[in-house]
Amino acid sequence: MAKSMSRRRIVTMGAAGMAGAALPLVQGTAAEAAPRPPTDDPSRVFDVRRFGAKGDGVTIDSGAVNRAIDEAAKARPPAGGGAGGTVYFPAGTYACYSIRLKSNVALYLAQGATLLAAKPVDGKGYDPAEPGAGNPYQDYVHSHWHNSLIWGEGLTGVTISGPGVIDGKGLVGGPGEEEPGAGTKAIALKLCRNVMIRDITILNGGSLAILPTGVDNLRIDNLVIDTYSDGINLDCCRNVRISGSAINTPNADAIVLKSSYALGKARATENVTIDNCMVSGYDLGTLYDGTFKTAASYGRTGRIKFGTESNGGFTNIAISNVIFEHCRGLALQTVDGGLLEDVTISNITMRQVQMPIFLRLGSRMRGPAGAQIGKLRRVSISDVIVHNADPRYPSTISGIPGHPIEDVRISNIRHSLAGGLTPGDVNQNPPENEGAYPETTMFGPLPAYGFFIRHAKGITLDNVEVRFEERDTRPAYALRDVADADFHHNRADKVEGTPTFVLDDVDDFTVTTSRPVPDTRLDHTGHKEL
Repeated sequence: MAKSMSRRRIVTMGAAGMAGAALPLVQGTAAEAAPRPPTDDPSRVFDVRRFGAKGDGVTIDSGAVNRAIDEAAKARPPAGGGAGGTVYFPAGTYACYSIRLKSNVALYLAQGATLLAAKPVDGKGYDPAEPGAGNPYQDYVHSHWHNSLIWGEGLTGVTISGPGVIDGKGLVGGPGEEEPGAGTKAIALKLCRNVMIRDITILNGGSLAILPTGVDNLRIDNLVIDTYSDGINLDCCRNVRISGSAINTPNADAIVLKSSYALGKARATENVTIDNCMVSGYDLGTLYDGTFKTAASYGRTGRIKFGTESNGGFTNIAISNVIFEHCRGLALQTVDGGLLEDVTISNITMRQVQMPIFLRLGSRMRGPAGAQIGKLRRVSISDVIVHNADPRYPSTISGIPGHPIEDVRISNIRHSLAGGLTPGDVNQNPPENEGAYPETTMFGPLPAYGFFIRHAKGITLDNVEVRFEERDTRPAYALRDVADADFHHNRADKVEGTPTFVLDDVDDFTVTTSRPVPDTRLDHTGHKEL
């Protein structure tokens, strides 16, 4: 998959950039000759080999690469126009420590080029972690950017493109992140504007494969990421598009929207689109090699998630045309005081996922004292197919007492879990865990096979089917402390003697034209089974 996606993209770029002209060759020996990247001004292309890079996979080439970046940043076309140029990596393996980006510079990894994160030796390696956030409200890797394979701060007009590979083999994920010389991320950008990352493949990306923090006008397109930790973490970013990418992260999240306190203030992540992507939890490396192996039935991570850091909140987000496989489902979470609002999600397919839809408003409040509990509201989720999901964890909408999730519409959903459980297999009174880290397993196995809804207001389910593959004697829906709930034209599998709805402390409840429950209207009920 990685090769075919990249090949299509580079052929298109070549046709547009070259307009049929002969490809200019890199100066050097015949063995080193290779086409330049698409450009109408070869004088602004800076081949790293001309600056001393060996590309032999052993020699540390980051000094040569950084010299090439310095020259590219100073380049100006003879006929006017903006400054900057392209740093070009021909075929070869370039072992590097920190590569320091500059404004108006593009890195271009040609076919057959691998940028290899080298392992530190005797404490010497990547740039030291800068002072960073200076607060305890997010973890270490979200507080520093310079200790990375590729990093930039305060830049504008930056491009990283392919079809080459970034292999983070020498990066650290987990223990050892704070050791001298350690590198923790493949790409880290702070307070930048007008950034494009496209067509590359990232393997083993360290603690975070791509970390943009406070980056505005960011495009991420046509990537393949296969890594043991998080894929893409958007933190405090605005005007972002992620498209056409396949991201495999069996042990962590694939695409994460965060709004931490890493910039020393609360800043929302907003105006984000994610479309035409695949997220998954296959065995590490098997997305890249195309074998798509997995031995796990459930429990792999690999999902799209909002949070957990959510000081600034999330607003104006659109997600569409995404495939989830062997991973967790959608998680929309705000637990640190931020708003999560105005979100639309559509055209999703999920197979063998854990908790297909998870909406969580909590009160962890990891941030400066005095912040108010946030809000989660105005969310629309439509046109979703879920097949063979983990029976222990149905879709869940859960606020906390006195702070309901509000105004959620779920429509045109075909929601099928594996089933096979009984009320005795689950906790009938799941804990609130108001201040806990939000996770799909935080309440334990749940007392419904379709939707568990608690502390919510203004919930509409329209044209929703909830089904199980194997006989399940839990109710389809469990509602607790819910107001203004409307179920229209829904359908649920039913076992003889088992209610479809179990309602506790529910106000203004309506079910119409649904099976197997007759039309019902309740102003209030303390407890009722339908």
